[in-house]
Amino acid sequence: MDKVALRGLLRERRARITPESHGLHRPTRQGRRAPGLSQAQIDHLLHRAPDTYGRLESGRYPHPPADLLEDVARLLDMNEQEWTALWRYGLGQDPPHPLNSRSGQEIPGVWQEAVDGIAHMAYVHDRSWNLLAVNSAFTALFPPGRVPHNTMRWMVVDRAARSMLLDWENSWAPFALPHLRGALAADPHDETLKQIEKEVLADPVSSRIYERAGAHLPLDGDERPLCHLALGSGWVTVCAAQPMAAPGARMIILVFHPGERRRHARTPMLRAESTRHP
Repeated sequence: MDKVALRGLLRERRARITPESHGLHRPTRQGRRAPGLSQAQIDHLLHRAPDTYGRLESGRYPHPPADLLEDVARLLDMNEQEWTALWRYGLGQDPPHPLNSRSGQEIPGVWQEAVDGIAHMAYVHDRSWNLLAVNSAFTALFPPGRVPHNTMRWMVVDRAARSMLLDWENSWAPFALPHLRGALAADPHDETLKQIEKEVLADPVSSRIYERAGAHLPLDGDERPLCHLALGSGWVTVCAAQPMAAPGARMIILVFHPGERRRHARTPMLRAESTRHP
């Protein structure tokens, strides 16, 4: 537990919530100058015993329960980054689920500008693998107007994709299907992913691969054979990153190298040089 960081986070968020917004009045007792809800008012609104919230904010609650953290986060209108920080400062771990149901389904519009500025093929998908932003290099991979709506469905169900995703049965399906299984394990109620799974199980080839899909989730740095519409056959190396405010969403960059032979030598790992003092 990081008591200092936890106290700072909760005090800052508490100060932004006015008592009047919850039908309460600002305490008038002498000596109170802090803005926002009081600690006692939070206990009242959350139907908790007196000093429950005070113990949390001051760091006197060594193992706060998950339902208390969630109730506090919702009352204080935290975003996903603050929700993650609350868990890290309070329990030393990441939260088991996003705070809000729409998290991972939307990203700030500036991500489109960011993707447009990348020379390699790049896109951002939401937690259900629906495309949110694509750049022109990625669009050029497909016939005009044929960019898929959902990249997971395209990789594992779309039969036309198998002529582009070379050696699909050995190089692409065993790579993509474990991600479908993993995404459904994280959110078994996702209707989009459930429908994709249904389509996978209806296909004899993909269902066989899906049933034996392992737990390993390869992605970042993996190299796969690809037939590019304009550039011909080659290999793409996958780079992945996650928008911090959208759990489950990912930005994918595909670095394409033309030619039938893959690069056997992996690029070296990047590490910060240790600073040397004279």
